[in-house]
Amino acid sequence: MSEMRGSEERSFDGRFVTVMGLGQFGGGLGVVRWLLQCGARVCITDVANEKTLAEPLAALTDAIQSGQVTLRLGGHTAEDFTRSDLVVANAAVPKPWEHPLLLAARKAGVPVTSEIRLAAERLDRSRTVAITGSAGKSTTSSMLACALRASGRRVVLGGNIGGSLLGFTEPRDWTVLELSSAQLWWLSTDSGSPGWSPRVAVLTNLAPNHVDWHGSIGHYLAAKAGIRTFQSKDDVFISGFELEHPVQAKEMAQACPIGAWWRGGATLGDVPAMRLATPGEHQTRNARLAWSAAAACAAIDGQAWDGARAAKGLEAFTGLEHRLQLVGTFHGMQCFNDSKATTPEATAIALRAFPDWSRIHLIVGGYDKKVDLSSVRDLAPRLAGLYAIGATAPLLAPAPPAIRCDTLTTAVDEAFSRGKSGDILLLSPACASYDQFTNFEERGRKFVELVHSPRPAARC
Repeated sequence: MSEMRGSEERSFDGRFVTVMGLGQFGGGLGVVRWLLQCGARVCITDVANEKTLAEPLAALTDAIQSGQVTLRLGGHTAEDFTRSDLVVANAAVPKPWEHPLLLAARKAGVPVTSEIRLAAERLDRSRTVAITGSAGKSTTSSMLACALRASGRRVVLGGNIGGSLLGFTEPRDWTVLELSSAQLWWLSTDSGSPGWSPRVAVLTNLAPNHVDWHGSIGHYLAAKAGIRTFQSKDDVFISGFELEHPVQAKEMAQACPIGAWWRGGATLGDVPAMRLATPGEHQTRNARLAWSAAAACAAIDGQAWDGARAAKGLEAFTGLEHRLQLVGTFHGMQCFNDSKATTPEATAIALRAFPDWSRIHLIVGGYDKKVDLSSVRDLAPRLAGLYAIGATAPLLAPAPPAIRCDTLTTAVDEAFSRGKSGDILLLSPACASYDQFTNFEERGRKFVELVHSPRPAARC
């Protein structure tokens, strides 16, 4: 148990806190552990059942047995929200501004917050870089951490990319946060708390996404603006979005109720040429953003910037799991796990990493986020094969040459049966995973398992 910081944390001692949504990504478990360290009594309420949440619950066995943690699984009870001292909502809970239980808590005078809000309130924002975007934010965040470390700085990486930073006491010079649109909403004044933006903010790009959570594309784009909204004139905002994607930027500006909020930021620095280990022009753009953000940190530190050293750190970056990850060569086909690609735009970026699309066998589909998938569907004639799985399979494979396979297992088997030596098998679904998998990590791990030990081919 880490040492607490003082009266602020001790103020939780004996308080009853409801955590809404334990989840599978680590943030819910992290905030529960931190609250327990602060002396709180915690009620975990989740629509998922005990079997689904077995892994995070196993880490809380002692607290559950001692009575410090109470479980309400398989649904929610209103009293846990209205009779609590504090409600901590998982950022994944959609439309929290109109959720009846969260509204009931506020009506009863119970404060409502989130893990990322609690963490941000305890960070030194003057030493924090945050990165957001519709695609590339995880890779750019990880690349930035590499560049900062290569330049001799101590870095902690967190936010949407990993577990909670609450109670994390490791010494650091800088904190790098990946922030989703939902997390940015919780950091805005719309959540009922003071607005928060980092000292250095980075935007990778914007495209329609998470309409199921936000209710509209406009709300999604406006939430993303929180990365910059609360910055002062001395803070730094970096993005190459409008310069690199002018047509898309114009479309997003028209869809956003506050217009092109990404304009007027710092330009990218004089970035050296780099030979990256990860393929694709999009990775080059991510590396340029990371290098420029690291340079901004050095300027804030008042130190000379060793750009060549940072570039070498970026060249050594081998990529992230589930993000255009080269799994290996099987049946003569190079297999790439890009399960993190949950939007059509992310899938398009992955495809552009390869010169010959006629050799690509692409697996797409999954949970329906209510975004337009026609651009993915229309890829079929240009590919060696397009294999559709999950709830969106009927939309993505209405007729040949696209192939409806429904399950990932069948799609992999079918691709291997049709593929030739030198072809590429790419899982880049353009959809979320929630219909058949707990998360994109589980989907990616299943893909890796299948290509290593494929079952006998079965025609779709």
